[in-house]
Amino acid sequence: MTDRSFLPRKRTVFLILYLVFALLPIYWMVVMSFKTNQGILAEFSLFPREFTLDNYRLILTDPSWYMGYVNSLIYVCLNMIMAIAVALPAAYAFSRYSFLGDKHVFFWLLTNRMTPPAVFLLPFFQLYTTLGLMDTHWAVALAHLLFNVPLAVWILEGFMSGIPREIDETAYIDGYSFPRFFLTIFLPLIKSGVGVAAFFCFMFSWVELLLARTLTSVNAKPIVAIMTRTVSASGMDWATLAAAGTLTIVPGAIVIWFVRHYIAKGFAMGRV
Repeated sequence: MTDRSFLPRKRTVFLILYLVFALLPIYWMVVMSFKTNQGILAEFSLFPREFTLDNYRLILTDPSWYMGYVNSLIYVCLNMIMAIAVALPAAYAFSRYSFLGDKHVFFWLLTNRMTPPAVFLLPFFQLYTTLGLMDTHWAVALAHLLFNVPLAVWILEGFMSGIPREIDETAYIDGYSFPRFFLTIFLPLIKSGVGVAAFFCFMFSWVELLLARTLTSVNAKPIVAIMTRTVSASGMDWATLAAAGTLTIVPGAIVIWFVRHYIAKGFAMGRV
C-alpha cells in the first residue's frame, strides 16, 4: 500500500518541477517587461520593484513596433491558408491512391521540411528580386510554403488514412461529385487534422526569423526581425525586448487554446 501511494506523489512532484522549469523563463520575461533597464541591471528580484507600463506603451503606440505584429499576422495567415489549401488534395491523393513512386514523392516532401531555411535563402532572394516581390507579405508567405506544405501533407495524410474508404465509395454511388463530397462529407470528418496542421503552420511562420528578416526590409518587416533592433551601441534594451517577447507569445497562446483538443487527437493518432 505504501509503495502504491508513493507513486502518485512522485509523479505529482515530477510534474510540478517540470512545470516550474518550463514556465520559469516565461515568468521571468513577463517580470522583466514591467521593469526599467536600470531596474533589470541593478538588482535581482522576483517581482518588479518599480512597476512600469512604459515598455508596452512604447510598443503599442510606436508604428515601427506594432506594425511588426500586423505584418507577421498578415503573412502568417496567408501562408496558413495557402498551405492547407495545397496540402488537402495532396494528402487525399497519398491516402487514397497508389501510384508509381508515391512513397518516394512522400519522402521527398518530408526532406524539404528537414532542410535548413538558409539553404533556400539565396534562390528566394534572387527570384523575388527579379519578380519584384521583395519586402512584401507574399514573399514570406510563399517562402514558408516550402516548409509548411510537407508538414501539413504529412499530418493530414495520417488523419485521412483513418477514414474508411467505404465512405468515398458510398458518396459516389449516391451521386455526389468529388468537390461536393470532399467539402460536405470528407472535410468535416478530418477537421481535427486541419486544426492540427493549421496550428503547426501558424507556429512555424510566426517564429521563423531567417527568411522573414532577409526577404523584408521596411513595408513587411515582421516582429521577429524588429525585435533584433533592440541591440545598439548603448547596449541591449532588455525591458522593451521583454515586453515585445511577452506580446509575441499571445497569438500563439490563443491559437493553442482553440486547437488544444485537435492537438490531443493528433497525438493519439501518432501524427504529432
